[in-house]
Amino acid sequence: MRAPAPVRLAVAAVLAQLTFLALSAPASAERLVISLSTDRVQIASNFTGDDIAVFGSIDLPAYLTEGIAYDVAVTVQGPRQSFTTRRKERVLGLWVNVDSREFVEAPAYLAVLSNRPLADIADGDVQRRERLGIANVRLLQRIGPDYADTVADDVFRQAFVRIRSGEGLYIESDADVSFLTGTVFRATVPLPPNVPTGRFDVDVKVFAAGQLVARDRAALTISKVGFEHFVAVYARDHALLYGLAVALMALGTGWLASVIFRRD
Repeated sequence: MRAPAPVRLAVAAVLAQLTFLALSAPASAERLVISLSTDRVQIASNFTGDDIAVFGSIDLPAYLTEGIAYDVAVTVQGPRQSFTTRRKERVLGLWVNVDSREFVEAPAYLAVLSNRPLADIADGDVQRRERLGIANVRLLQRIGPDYADTVADDVFRQAFVRIRSGEGLYIESDADVSFLTGTVFRATVPLPPNVPTGRFDVDVKVFAAGQLVARDRAALTISKVGFEHFVAVYARDHALLYGLAVALMALGTGWLASVIFRRD
């Protein structure tokens, strides 16, 4: 018994649509697997900085060979904090603050690492879409009652990035990712002595012919240990007692200094 004509037409339409989707699916299906040399860094009083290694392997489908040239971009963002950038002008011979902008929930640490310059990896549109590079990372500003993500040439954004870069907390480098084989790579993430504590997000993207073909993420935690950790926790949980203790210590130190250096 044959199905009615409308049913046959509907089935044919569905099959045609599935065939179209299968043919239009991307031929490349790379899969990225990454791992960190450690997912936890503990900071003690003798911490002078450290490096974290990010290893990655690009798994290829059976029909692909290792002849494809890949590029890798690693973006590491630290805990979110709010910062204020101020602009000073000379008024009546004195430098005074005349304007300011608050950056809301900006990454306290930001590193963008790649195996070659980002401009050689992807064009400007792809860089903006994938937020490659410090210039394309979202930095939300409070402008009066409004919030906005400013353009890269905004003077407050440039000043903010320049200050963080001078502190070693904003880094962009095309020399910290290297391929060990055609599909295995290693990235080195530098952590300065003043690195903030908290959760760090590691976002690794693989490009081929200027297009994103694979992506993977990982997380890293940086925390203080020892006496510094005790002081930080106590100051956070017992702010009033901590303030009184600091004031008493300052008074005691001043009194002791006056006794020691007192002239008879």
